[in-house]
Amino acid sequence: MENPTDPTHNLTLNAGLARNILVNFIRDGIQSAGFQKGILGLSGGVDSALSAHLAAEALGAESLLCVIMPFRSSNPENRTDAELVAAGLGVRTEVVDISPMVDAHVKRVDADAKVRLGNIMARERMIVLYDISARDRGLVIGTGNKTETLLGYGTLFGDMACALNPLGDLYKTQVWQLAESVGVPRAIINKQPSADLWEGQQDEHELGFTYAEADRLLYCMVDERRSNEELVSMGFEERLIKEIQERVRKNQFKRRPSLVAKISNRTTNIDFRYPREWGV
Repeated sequence: MENPTDPTHNLTLNAGLARNILVNFIRDGIQSAGFQKGILGLSGGVDSALSAHLAAEALGAESLLCVIMPFRSSNPENRTDAELVAAGLGVRTEVVDISPMVDAHVKRVDADAKVRLGNIMARERMIVLYDISARDRGLVIGTGNKTETLLGYGTLFGDMACALNPLGDLYKTQVWQLAESVGVPRAIINKQPSADLWEGQQDEHELGFTYAEADRLLYCMVDERRSNEELVSMGFEERLIKEIQERVRKNQFKRRPSLVAKISNRTTNIDFRYPREWGV
């Protein structure tokens, strides 16, 4: 008999229900804002591939533009995989090499640290996406998952920027489940997760733990609100608990709108928080 408190069991996704919810979420989010098109950065990884599948189903292939944005050090296999996804969906693609844009900025500020360079690349890609969104009158669809968001494993105003995010409440392990269900190519699902921000970069190596480990713990910590004592009794290492708790805590600023100093009776994002379809 399955144990309902087993985090592995609770992370098992009802793929059909999730797919239906997320397809409708994308369609309603785009159309209620007065748009018909979606713009999506397609990296060749599983997250963007899944977002592309859901967006194509929601909007129709003709209303989705997938933008491939390599840097000179990017793994060429990722572009191949991105093109494979786009071809399978029948969606339009546009390739924008961000190397000259990044080079111009790096040369000006002398940024040689890997993390700093990676942030510049992530934000340059978002400049490209939002410029294309203005050109084509489409909304930018996000690709970040819940694990990354909770851990702060993303660039603010870079890969974390979007108009709507269908994957933001799916843990990475659930992204893999849904990706398999909707037909993302197996080779992409099985790839080592990587933001491809520098040569040889791998997410799990950089984080220091696997997504599977993080997801089990985050589910119990965040969704079930377990105490540290309970987490230890469930077999989680104290070291991992403290490390992940600290990541979640210190990256809270990435998960909320900019803080606004309250002066008036109705302050945006404090008292005035109507959904976008409110219309006034």
